[in-house]
Amino acid sequence: MLQKGRCSHRADEGRFARLWPVNEEEVWLIEPSGPLRGDVEVRGSKNAVSKHMVAAMLGSGESTIQNAPEVGEVEITAAMLRALGINVDITQREITISQGPVIQPQVPAAFTGLNRIPILMLGPLLHLAGEAYVPLVGGDPIGRRPVNFHVEALRAMGAEIEVGDNGITAKAKKLRGTRIELPYPSVGATETILMSAVRAEGKTVLKGAAMEPEVVELALFLQRMGARIELSPDRRIVIEGVEHLRGASTWLAGDRIEAFSYLVAGLITGGQVRVHGCPQDRLVTAITTLARMGAQVDITDDWLSASCPDGLRQAAVQTDTHPGFMTDWQTPLMVLFTQSHGMSVLHETVFENRLVYVPALQKMGCEIEVFDVCLGGPACRYHDTNAKHSAVVRGVSKLRGADVRLPDIRAGFSAVLAAAAAEGTSTLRGVHHIERGYHRPFEQFASLGLKISREMAPVE
Repeated sequence: MLQKGRCSHRADEGRFARLWPVNEEEVWLIEPSGPLRGDVEVRGSKNAVSKHMVAAMLGSGESTIQNAPEVGEVEITAAMLRALGINVDITQREITISQGPVIQPQVPAAFTGLNRIPILMLGPLLHLAGEAYVPLVGGDPIGRRPVNFHVEALRAMGAEIEVGDNGITAKAKKLRGTRIELPYPSVGATETILMSAVRAEGKTVLKGAAMEPEVVELALFLQRMGARIELSPDRRIVIEGVEHLRGASTWLAGDRIEAFSYLVAGLITGGQVRVHGCPQDRLVTAITTLARMGAQVDITDDWLSASCPDGLRQAAVQTDTHPGFMTDWQTPLMVLFTQSHGMSVLHETVFENRLVYVPALQKMGCEIEVFDVCLGGPACRYHDTNAKHSAVVRGVSKLRGADVRLPDIRAGFSAVLAAAAAEGTSTLRGVHHIERGYHRPFEQFASLGLKISREMAPVE
């Protein structure tokens, strides 16, 4: 998917056409083939690589991001950067970024709704050009993206911002450090503040910051570029603005979402997958959750694996911000619940519409009921809304093959897991979602023994 060397914005649009065809689409046919076994290497996180690419805009020299995944998200972000006048070179495992001679401060409208990255470009563009326009954010339909957090933070730093029906316009001669307190530890808003404050005039103190590993990884990359960042207790980050940042090189840590998902793939099918490339400290809560369900998790410095020789039992899990159980882990966990003995409960507290994928799993025989009340944990911020954010799952469900459409990245992967444990062939549509967020998932599943094939079909 990734191509070596520079290419034009038009060439990037051509690759997007292959990812999102107009009249036909790629579908995956999956036939259960018994336990999945083998080794998988995970690369850098989808949630980290695109943010590093944006941060690299700020460096006066060349920056290199190593261990990059081959995912659609990289393609989209690279095309945005090239449209802004940023040089981007991509090889199979490495991304090199440097400023071009002229910075265009407008992200083209063609990128409207493709992902959440444009909003993160506001701060860097204000530093580089004094003005910016970005189209409205998109991404998976899992819940509201609070762009107001980003906008209010930038306004507090002195930017003039107008939010229109199609995008956001911003101007600032110079951003100024200030005190900001987020009402919720939003990952995206924290990243916006980091990339805006590093070159602002004076000190910025951020309270209520997200402290996910990917956020800390971004802060460390900015520090390598010359930023002055202090991580303090109680979700507080202090940034002292500097006049210039230089280019830097970094190696991305393995994707914790992907690592957990492949561990679950082995468990669901009664097999065992050994995952390389993701350190244990990124999976602490996930590992303990699997162990409580009866899985045997083996850990070394080089790999992790999980097996269930005596079967799995039910659990009650609540998602939360880091270091809690990650919201992106709950989609594969939901399928695992269907193959565990007893009644399990899932309480989603991060995104109000994260359970949008449940109908596809129900079609495949998963016995899942969703509720608009808080189950399996204390009341969350959605307790007085109509959001269906809790689920009760009955196991062991007898899964069956089905023809289903995938609504988003994480739901897509979970449908593959359900298909691998089902009886009969499954047809999965919308597989571009999976390839947008996972490194070569088709090849990885095939290497584990899953009988999987591709074909083109009319868009329904």
